[in-house]
Amino acid sequence: MAEVVKPNNDPDKGKKEQVADMFDNISGKYDFLNHLLSMGIDKLWRKRAVKLISKKDPKDILDIATGTGDFAIESLKLKPNSITGVDISNGMLEKGKEKMIKKGHDKIITLQYGDSENLPFEDESFDAITVGFGVRNFEDLEKGLSEMLRVLRPGGIVAVLEFSKPKKFPVKQGYTFYSKHIIPKVGKSISKDDTAYKYLPDSIAAFPEGQGFLDILQKVGYSELSKKEVSGGIATIYVGQK
Repeated sequence: MAEVVKPNNDPDKGKKEQVADMFDNISGKYDFLNHLLSMGIDKLWRKRAVKLISKKDPKDILDIATGTGDFAIESLKLKPNSITGVDISNGMLEKGKEKMIKKGHDKIITLQYGDSENLPFEDESFDAITVGFGVRNFEDLEKGLSEMLRVLRPGGIVAVLEFSKPKKFPVKQGYTFYSKHIIPKVGKSISKDDTAYKYLPDSIAAFPEGQGFLDILQKVGYSELSKKEVSGGIATIYVGQK
């Protein structure tokens, strides 16, 4: 069982509710901070993930923990019939909907409230599912992954992009310093949120990355599993099929 790391120590709220509150609080600065702190590399990671699912030529795509919809927008390159993005933060969804209208993507991309552990969709509704930096925020990881499998069509594909911990010098040392000292300070100063960018490195440290995460995917029923480290192991793309 993976360690449950929460954004704060509020005993009256579970992880799910705390995560939603956290993203509501930083939604106005999220896109700016996300690209600033990753130095834009996160865009390249999404491109790699979308390329990995392109072999299935998916027509109906679900993007979980969609935030403001960056992964959904990248998936437009696959020319699907529909893309549905779900998130538990209404603040992030509002920013995402504004972005879709501004970019003219709202005819294909639909953003709506959705809990990863209780997805509001029928069985076998999607050909592909993407999750960008969201699975470590699940309150019950196995339940969330099982729900994803439920709404995936037979032969469908899942791509999970998540932060990991680099193992080799000098990326390991540089990333450790950056995540523990730079990210929390810059994130707090811009977002004015005391917890969000401290929670980020703490949740990465607790996440069962690499083979550990592949083992969980296999346990809940995924097959044809693989992982691809990117940028020296700062992040990993996990792929599985139903």
